[in-house]
Amino acid sequence: MNSVPLLELSGPPRARGITHGRALAGRLRGFLDDSLARLGHLADRPVDLDSLRPSIAAHRDVVAAALPDLAEEVDGLAAGVGVDRDAAWLLQLRREVLGYSRVTAGDCTTYASVRGRPVLAQTVDLNGNLDDQIAVLAVSGPRHRSLVLSFAGLLGYLGVNDAGIAIGLNLVLGGEWEPGVPPYLAIRHVLDSADSVDQAVEILCELPLASSRSFMICGEERAVCVESLGSQRSILEDADLAHTNHFLDPDFAERDEINVFAKNSSRRRLEAVREAGIPDASDTASHHRLLSTPPILVPDNGDIRRERTVAAVILRPDLGEIRLWPGDPSTAEGQVHSLQQWSASGSHR
Repeated sequence: MNSVPLLELSGPPRARGITHGRALAGRLRGFLDDSLARLGHLADRPVDLDSLRPSIAAHRDVVAAALPDLAEEVDGLAAGVGVDRDAAWLLQLRREVLGYSRVTAGDCTTYASVRGRPVLAQTVDLNGNLDDQIAVLAVSGPRHRSLVLSFAGLLGYLGVNDAGIAIGLNLVLGGEWEPGVPPYLAIRHVLDSADSVDQAVEILCELPLASSRSFMICGEERAVCVESLGSQRSILEDADLAHTNHFLDPDFAERDEINVFAKNSSRRRLEAVREAGIPDASDTASHHRLLSTPPILVPDNGDIRRERTVAAVILRPDLGEIRLWPGDPSTAEGQVHSLQQWSASGSHR
């Protein structure tokens, strides 16, 4: 099983980044040295940092204007790891740099329910064999504390905060991808700042996002999905919600760019959740069974370029808890991280 670091990040933004970088310095330097953050394994062409600097700078300018605290934290990450500033920014922008691929075997299955106690759960399907790059960040943000799942130096990916907000995501493909705020940093900003589901939605509607995504937000009484396509947003709300990798809003669906084969996979995974039904929040065994069974589980076929399930999570906004299976959830041992435990101990396990 993977060893998952637990990192407590507190203090000013740059200090949080330095702590993060120092704790994972060896691992992140090795990752960057592996065909520059494994992008060379995924792209059809060699990748070098110098050729990416103009694109990185364009994204950084937007992030620095919209989210200056997180921009400082990325710069702190570079100092902590001891790498070029642009290399730390590349870690936040890998998906945007890799580009707008229509081919995907799967890229997360997410669902949420507030029919009983609130729960949000999802698989994390990524290419690049990133299950050796998982970390859990315990962040003292400017307004809220949060537990954040991170991969390879990302400041955010999914998580839960002490205001009772959980957030996950799915890749969807559409519109123009352009310099902007990467969705992972947007999620971190939501966890740092949002007091309510309404505020989380407002943040995601206002930020200049770099690329299309679907965000699943679960509070204690409401579950909402925000689909992003260019500058447009679509809001879906219900007691039970599920999302995979095709747009659900009818207007956005007409502009969906996902490959037809990938769309079939996406539809199969969505239908599997709907047929099974979302388990009760406290029924961990049923959630785990659902998340670790194909087609929702995307197995490894040995090709680093294809997405596969590299983690699964259950988020409990009412408990401030992440239950994590790092790696293939059908074989990985689960672990639990909670804000309450963090508060009680003053530090992590």
